[in-house]
Amino acid sequence: MDEELEAAKERAWRETAAIDAAYARGELDDAGWHEAVAGLIVPAYLAAATPEGGSGSSRDAVGWERARSLVADAVEAGQSFLDVGCANGHLMESMARWAGVEPYGLDISPELAELARRRLPRWADRIWVGNALDWRPPRRFDVVRTAIDYVPDPRRQALVEHLLSFAGRLVIGVFNEERDLRTQEQLVTGWGFEVVGRSERTHTHPRLAYKAFWIDAKS
Repeated sequence: MDEELEAAKERAWRETAAIDAAYARGELDDAGWHEAVAGLIVPAYLAAATPEGGSGSSRDAVGWERARSLVADAVEAGQSFLDVGCANGHLMESMARWAGVEPYGLDISPELAELARRRLPRWADRIWVGNALDWRPPRRFDVVRTAIDYVPDPRRQALVEHLLSFAGRLVIGVFNEERDLRTQEQLVTGWGFEVVGRSERTHTHPRLAYKAFWIDAKS
């Protein structure tokens, strides 16, 4: 394993790998996996000094827009947009500005959802708490954005299927991946879904790219 490359992909990769290994050994169930991941993420996000840091990015405002605005390529102005794992809501407000969408948010952490409501009081009633694997939304959405690593590995196909049950389009990303690989896309297409669009930009690391791709619900 190239530790330097893995660190460029994800700041807490060692801790995350340890949680995944404990889950694979049967030491953690689904609830324990989520609790352990929240123990890493929630304190760091709540303590962040910037909106970007409070939404999981180590970049400044310019770097945030360069990476995360890839999602805007998948939407049209006026569409409803649900950010799964919305954290402090910074992507919600960014997407409203970048793409003119109507933003909504979901987070598994009550603390982060409450932070998002305080930051975005005009949208407080459209920010919910729930586990995306079994959450029942009050409405359908034109576009839903997620990451597949929000759940344990064996549950990732179920996550995609569930989100597509109330989304016209599902965006996966933004994630960091080697420029010449499409590992996440291949995983999703292996489950029988068709990738209908993608967007990517060069990363600060020369071997990586910021990536997002999307699939549409079957009509």
